[in-house]
Amino acid sequence: MRSVTQPGPPAPERIQWVEARGRAFALTLEAGLPLLEAARRGFAAQGFAGGTLNMRGGALGPFAYVMPALSKTGANAAFYSDTFRPAGITRLTVGAMTLGQRDGAPFFHCHALWTEADGRAGGGHILPEETVVAECFAVEAFGIDGAMFVAEPDPETNFRLFGPVARAASAAGTTSRAFALRLRPNQDVAGALEAFCRDRGISRAKLRGGVGSTIGVRFADGRIVEPFATELAIRSGVIAAGPGGALEADLDIAVVDYTGGLAEGRLERCDNPVLMTMELVLEVVAVS
Repeated sequence: MRSVTQPGPPAPERIQWVEARGRAFALTLEAGLPLLEAARRGFAAQGFAGGTLNMRGGALGPFAYVMPALSKTGANAAFYSDTFRPAGITRLTVGAMTLGQRDGAPFFHCHALWTEADGRAGGGHILPEETVVAECFAVEAFGIDGAMFVAEPDPETNFRLFGPVARAASAAGTTSRAFALRLRPNQDVAGALEAFCRDRGISRAKLRGGVGSTIGVRFADGRIVEPFATELAIRSGVIAAGPGGALEADLDIAVVDYTGGLAEGRLERCDNPVLMTMELVLEVVAVS
C-alpha cells in the first residue's frame, strides 16, 4: 500500500475514537453570518456543541480557502497553498464539515467543491475566519453528545488536527449510538472502518461525516488521482455485509488534489491510505 513518511513518530493507537450518542437533524444556515457562527447557532439550537454537517449546495461570499500543496520547508509531509479569496458569490456543489473546538472556542474543518462567480470549478479547505453565508441554505447535520472534536498538536504530522475527546453528556436528545473517530496516516480508510466495526460487533453503520486527506485516490471504477496530497470530503458511506458476508465499506467521496484536479466517485476498498488525517462519525444502525 502507498505510504508517506511523516515528520514525527507514529502514535501506537492508529484509530483515535470516543463512543458517543447522536441525532440527525435538518439545519438552515442563516444568511449574513460567518459560516462558523451559522453552524454553531444551528447546532446549539438543537442542544449540541459539535458534530458533522453535509452540504449539497449553498452560497458563500465573502469566501476564502486554501488548497493542498507541497511542503516548502520539509516540516510537514504536505502543506497548504496561499489563501484564495474569489470575488462574488461562490456556489457549493458538495462539502463536509466537522464542527468542534480550537483553543476553547468553536471551530470547524471543512472540505468542499464549488463553482466560483466566474464559472471556475474549484475545491479545497474552507477558512472559518473569512467565510460568510451569502444566502440561506439547508444542510444535513448530525450532532454528537459525549464527544467533541478538539484541535490539538499532533507530533506525528506536525499539525494541529481535530481528534475526538470525551465530554460529559448534555441534555441534548439523541436517538443513536455513535462513534467519533480519527484515522491516523498510512492506513486504508475502508479497511480501518471495516475492522473497527467488526471488532465491536457492529453489523451495519452509516457515515455521518468525513473530512480528511488520502495519498492520491483510487476509485472503484478504475480512475486514479495520482498527485499524493489531497483534501477529501465523504459525501456518503455505509459499512455493511458485502456479497460474501464480510463487512465492506462503501464510500462516496469528493476530492481536490494539489494540482487543482477535482474528482468524485466511489472509493476502491483496500487502496486508499490516509495522508494526514480522516475525521469520521459513525452512526450504529445494527449490531450482530
